[in-house]
Order: sequence, then structure tokens, then C-alpha cells
Amino acid sequence: MSGQLKEVRNRIKFFSSTQQMTKAMKMVSAAKLRRAQDAIIQMRPYAQKLQEMLGNIVSSVSSDVNMPLAEERLVEKVLLIPITSDRGLCGAYNSNVTKLTRLVIAEKYSAQHAKGNVVILPIGKKGYEYFLRHNYKVVDNYWHLFADLSFENVRNAAVYAQEAFLKKEFDRVEIIYSQFKNAATQAFISEPYLPIPKMEKSKGQKNIDFIFEPSREILLQELMPKILNTQVYKAVLDANASEHGARMTAMDKATENANDLIRTLKISYNRARQAAITTELTEIVSGAAALEG
Repeated sequence: MSGQLKEVRNRIKFFSSTQQMTKAMKMVSAAKLRRAQDAIIQMRPYAQKLQEMLGNIVSSVSSDVNMPLAEERLVEKVLLIPITSDRGLCGAYNSNVTKLTRLVIAEKYSAQHAKGNVVILPIGKKGYEYFLRHNYKVVDNYWHLFADLSFENVRNAAVYAQEAFLKKEFDRVEIIYSQFKNAATQAFISEPYLPIPKMEKSKGQKNIDFIFEPSREILLQELMPKILNTQVYKAVLDANASEHGARMTAMDKATENANDLIRTLKISYNRARQAAITTELTEIVSGAAALEG
């Protein structure tokens, strides 16, 4: 019985120390989430307006204008950019991104994948390790961006995708990431990146007429890459906030689970201890009665 009580005490001690760690990790994630949330909330309206403006320009400009980044062509080679985290302990966050990536390949690019024409450009260590382990073709130059997250570093990955598209190394580029809603909710989406998608006009909507200054060609040449760089940066900020939200939620749940286990073990310990005391008292009373007899 003493051995059983010692084992239960050790388990209570183990889960108590685990609970302290999960509480600390939850607090750290909450602090990081506040900063990441502020960054994406400030960035999102600007990036969405730029993306909307770019789509409107591509839709309204006549076909005689040369826009290589908006060139539609037969999809033979595909580049996918899944954005995961560098660290784990964030629930199903990373697995949801990788699952969505594989689903996109299976539903949209199975023929290209069978020919070996699907390439992965992962951002985040977990995605890099996953796709490398599962024998996908991987661009391994930009997976470490979260180690030093800045617009300049993210821009390098965006420029690589744009230049590869212009060289016709890829005919389609998509970004797969988690769109931040709140700490407990993320929307995992696949977003077309290149060629630049046109805006779908609603019924009765009139064509938007743009005035280009200094000239249409120069403006489009300068504007398109900058907006596309911003689009990737926005996706990375979304993913960064989603990661911290997912980790905070996972650690909160882990803390609750540890608390439930500790409560159950304490009840089990008290019952075993009570049973041991009752047994000892019974033995004492029986011994005393035997001596009196």
C-alpha cells in the first residue's frame, strides 16, 4: 500500500510541475499575441485595400497593356507557399496548414504533382521539416523567416516567387496560411498569389476608370511588386498571430487538463490513504482483542 501511495504522490508532483510550465507558456503566448494581434490589425486594412486596388486595375486595364505578373497561362508547374510556425505546442495549428496544403495538391494539382511539378516554399520550421520528410520538392531558403520577422526578410521570399513566375519556372503560385480571427479561432485558407487574380464584378457594377500618373506602364511596373510584397507580409503576420493564439489556447487547455488530473489523483490518494489507515486500525483492534482473549 505504501508503494502505491508513493506512486500517486509522484504523479501528483509531476502533473503539478507540468501545470506550472503550461501556465507560464500561456502567459508568454498571451503577451506575444497582443503584439502580433496589434501588428496584423494595423496591417490588414491597408493590405486588403491595396489588394483590392490591384485586382481592380488588372480587371479594368485593356488587354494590350503588358502585365507579366497577371499573365494567365496553362498550369504546368506550381509553387505553394505554406506558412507554419517554428515551434510546436500550439495544438493542431501546424498540422492544419500541412493538411490543407496536401488537400490543395490532391484536389487542384494532382496531375502536376504526379509529374513532379509541384514545389513547396515553406515559411516556418515545422512546415519545412514536414515537407522535407515527406519527400516533396522544397525551396529551403526562406523557412527561417520567423527567427527575424521583418518586412525586408519576407520581401525576399515574395521577390523569389515573382521572379520565378516571370521566368516561367512556375505558372501558378498560391499562399496557404491561417487567417487570424481571434485567440481561439483561425481560418485556414489557400489564397491565389500569381498570376494576379482579377476582381469579380458584382451584378450592375460599373467599370472603374483609373487615371495613371506619370504613365500607366511605369506605375504598374512599380506598383505591382510592392503590393504583392505587402500581400505576403500580411499573410505572414496573420500566421504569426494565429500561432500565438493557438498556443495560448492549447496551453490553457493543457492547464485545465492537468488540474483535472491532479484533482482525480488527490481523490485517489486520499481514498488509498484512508483505506490504509482503516486497515491499520483494524489490525490494531484485532491484535488488542487477541491479547485480551
